[in-house]
Amino acid sequence: MIKLNPLTQKKLRRFRSIKRGYWSFVILLLLYVFSLAGELFVNKRALLVSYQGTLYFPTYGEQMSGKEFGLDYDYEVDYRSLQKKFQREKLGDWVIMPIVPFDPYEMDYANEESTGFSPPSWKAGHFCGTDKTERDVFARLLYGFRIAMTFSLGYLFLTYLIAIVAGSVMGYFGGKTDMVGLRLVEIWANVPFLYMVIILVSVMPGWWGVGWQVSSLLFIMVLFSWTGMTYYIRAAVYKEKARDYVSAAKVIGAGPSRVIFRHLLPNVISTLVTFAPFTIAAAISSITALDFLGYGLPPPTPSWGELLKQAVGNLKTAPWIVISTVSALVLTLTLVTFVGEAVREAFDPKKFSTYE
Repeated sequence: MIKLNPLTQKKLRRFRSIKRGYWSFVILLLLYVFSLAGELFVNKRALLVSYQGTLYFPTYGEQMSGKEFGLDYDYEVDYRSLQKKFQREKLGDWVIMPIVPFDPYEMDYANEESTGFSPPSWKAGHFCGTDKTERDVFARLLYGFRIAMTFSLGYLFLTYLIAIVAGSVMGYFGGKTDMVGLRLVEIWANVPFLYMVIILVSVMPGWWGVGWQVSSLLFIMVLFSWTGMTYYIRAAVYKEKARDYVSAAKVIGAGPSRVIFRHLLPNVISTLVTFAPFTIAAAISSITALDFLGYGLPPPTPSWGELLKQAVGNLKTAPWIVISTVSALVLTLTLVTFVGEAVREAFDPKKFSTYE
């Protein structure tokens, strides 16, 4: 079990006492968990199929062909049609579908006269309507949220990793190491972030898989975003290394890595924690903006930026897209901001300090 020191426990109790931030964190966490289990709620595959006395669990299983359920085709079975077929035959077979029986990539042309942009319909299962290629907007919002949150958490981890290493080394060793390191960081920080991301993404090979393209985009964004946090880590470490406990650690033989990671970083944790929610908000905004400009996630990956791009071009034709997408984006960023404000207040070093 992880044992927290009394000061950290006091800060966490303070965070819980700030109801707006605490409940925003709970809601955001529940939404993210919901999105991670999205296949159970939004998916074209059935949750459970009973056929001739045998139960099947297609959601997380292998692709099943129509012939396995008595149909006359070899490709993946259409579970919505299969459900209707079982209901007509009344032979005791049944299918349980998710609440939204569509995935974010599926084009639903059940209505042959449709030319895209179907309005919201509870009967059809499109709670937020469809986009120009008849893909379910709610499904793309949910999976887009999962991708955006996972991307931003990865961005937070990698950005902090680089910033902590660089800032700690410069702040601890000082002197020429600090001077040279600062000049290099300043040079790198002056490289135009947006232009470099657009250039590097535009020359990315098209034959790369979606996973490689998303990972490359994350790496590119981290590569040009870590410098800002480095200044804060360096300043915090520079201040803390003058404390007596650092001198005591050196006297008993602790090396630089032990002093930095076992003594200094735990005492600058408030700097890291207070910036974390705002870093996540910045990452979500950046990936959405890049998707909107066409330099973000590769199509047809579900993305809020891509939905916003469709919405702007079809405000009168499909207003439900801009309403649902903007609402989801505003809600997410508002929750993250509330969490950030609560964390900043709870971990305020002027209010809670190790030193009396």
